[in-house]
Amino acid sequence: MADKQALLEFQAHLAERLRVARTGTAAASWLAVRAGPARLLIPLSHAAEIFPWSEVQHVPHVQPWFLGVTNLRSTLCGVVDLAAFLGGQSVAARSPAALAQCRLVGFNALLEVNCALLVDELLGMRTTEAFVRSTPPAPSEPPYFGHAYVTAGGESWRELNLQVLAQQSGFLDVGA
Repeated sequence: MADKQALLEFQAHLAERLRVARTGTAAASWLAVRAGPARLLIPLSHAAEIFPWSEVQHVPHVQPWFLGVTNLRSTLCGVVDLAAFLGGQSVAARSPAALAQCRLVGFNALLEVNCALLVDELLGMRTTEAFVRSTPPAPSEPPYFGHAYVTAGGESWRELNLQVLAQQSGFLDVGA
């Protein structure tokens, strides 16, 4: 009897997933991070593995937001201080204790960029259901910014499209 009940539950779950897939009402899923004061939403399909902060090998004559390179799972990756790239405080101004809390978010290999973003804090996962309002980006904003979202508590969030970011010359040109 328990097996029959489990099968019925599985069938109901599968039928619901198929219905959602057909109607296209699946909720977007993001990795929620904080970079400086900015609360950002990174599409899960754009992000790869998350690493603890590790020291980087500095590279001369680069942009201040490009921290250098590091070895992440036998892959040499450039490390970008996301807060500094977005115009905020650079890693040099962070205390060692604050740096220890930082994380490196790798780009999905499909984006073909060996890069990791330094973020100040991981804030979990979010879906569209976590927000009460969204607005599209203004034409004057950088193309890697997606919709702005607001929670019921009034917190503002911004979608960060890593696929678009990885194609921007301002991001790829790390030379000073």
